[in-house]
Amino acid sequence: MNQPDRPIRIMLADDQSLIRQGIRYILDLQPDMQVVTEASTGDEAVALTSEYQPDLILMDIQMPGMTGIEATRAILQHQPEIKIVLLTTFDVQEYVIDGIRAGASGYLLKDIDMNEMIQGIRSVCAGGAIYNTTTAGSALVELLGRPLSVQNGDDSSVASIPLAEPLTERELEVLQAVAYGKRNFEIAADLYVSESTVKTHVHNIIQKLGVKDRTQAAVVAIRQGIVS
Repeated sequence: MNQPDRPIRIMLADDQSLIRQGIRYILDLQPDMQVVTEASTGDEAVALTSEYQPDLILMDIQMPGMTGIEATRAILQHQPEIKIVLLTTFDVQEYVIDGIRAGASGYLLKDIDMNEMIQGIRSVCAGGAIYNTTTAGSALVELLGRPLSVQNGDDSSVASIPLAEPLTERELEVLQAVAYGKRNFEIAADLYVSESTVKTHVHNIIQKLGVKDRTQAAVVAIRQGIVS
């Protein structure tokens, strides 16, 4: 990911040049952001990722050929450290579910306020997640209600996580809250504990799952059906 001494490197992937130009103009005005390349198809986004090594990709879902979700899955398979935020005109629960399954760190509607998008980019690069759709909550509930399968060739199977140490009952409660997008102070209030205690639980969860941040922990939890 991006280093403190350099701006966030961003790729824009959208088949509409006007959309790319508008977003690029705004993002390039930010001192901590730099649009390093653009793609007009999913296939092009996959190819350019290896060449430009962006920190974050703003990825349109509906593009000719490979879709944005397919491109997200392909990119994260080889470069899981890259953050991908999906963009769409349509607030469709199926897209949100497929995006989370693919490993996306966010899902934004194209009519989002640009200031919200900018803050969302910073949040995602700091290990957070952003979903500004009305269906995101119900999509997470749908995902949390059943284990998810991952595709391995033509076979579909539920992957397992070899934990060095199992999660405690309290850690499972915290992980479920994290997967629902709750912040530390909200979790602390719900569980009647201090915020520092929640931070400790989150740290332990991340260590046990072998992931880098709380967003990855939530994605793993959803994919594996750890939370219910």
